[in-house]
Amino acid sequence: MNTLLELKGVHTHIGAYHILHGVDFAVPQGQVTMLLGRNGAGKTTTLRTIMGLWQASLGEITFRGQPLNGLPTPDIASAGIAYVPESMGIFTDLTVKENMVLAARSARHEGELDKARLAWIFGLFPALQKFWLYPAGKLSGGQKQMLAVARAICEPRALILIDEPSKGLAPSIIQNLISAFRELKEQQTTILLVEQNFMMAKALGDRVAVMDDGRVVHTGEMAELARDSFLQQKLLGLSLGTHQ
Repeated sequence: MNTLLELKGVHTHIGAYHILHGVDFAVPQGQVTMLLGRNGAGKTTTLRTIMGLWQASLGEITFRGQPLNGLPTPDIASAGIAYVPESMGIFTDLTVKENMVLAARSARHEGELDKARLAWIFGLFPALQKFWLYPAGKLSGGQKQMLAVARAICEPRALILIDEPSKGLAPSIIQNLISAFRELKEQQTTILLVEQNFMMAKALGDRVAVMDDGRVVHTGEMAELARDSFLQQKLLGLSLGTHQ
């Protein structure tokens, strides 16, 4: 497996708080890596540190073998990394179309969007085509999440960081997202996914890194964790089999 992203001994301080305490894990190219852990374990901080929104105070983050430490967030994005935060990060006062144009670095207006890629995105998320001219703030929660993901994939990206995309969504919308992420993986897009829905984690994950108290305490195959209820209980305090 070729490693696309790697964190070695990463520490992050936010003000007086020491959040990450030497995070180590690798994200293989072309796979979905799940980042799991209890609330407050440091998962969101890890994604934000990778994106340069918070700077690592110690350790090394490499992407395609090149260091990301100290780079501004726009440069990290330009390197081929997209980020879908838990807050979704969409512009609610702008239309769906305007959100997509803003997310496309190579387009200044709708006519410059990649038509074939846009058609593919509409195939993944038909609601976005239906509400193309609607203000994003008027979309449902599930539709807003679809738009957030669509913004991240409006142009080809090597790696997408996604923070809890299923939070608060209906099961039918979650299944739609699972299908979309599987199709992205088939196109060799690498995904690092923070998720609390363990059935979604089981359905999508190739690899898994489990965090606790700002550290990675387990890495391995997602299928292995899904089979081992004792390990689930030990690492996560619950069993995948009890969560649908």
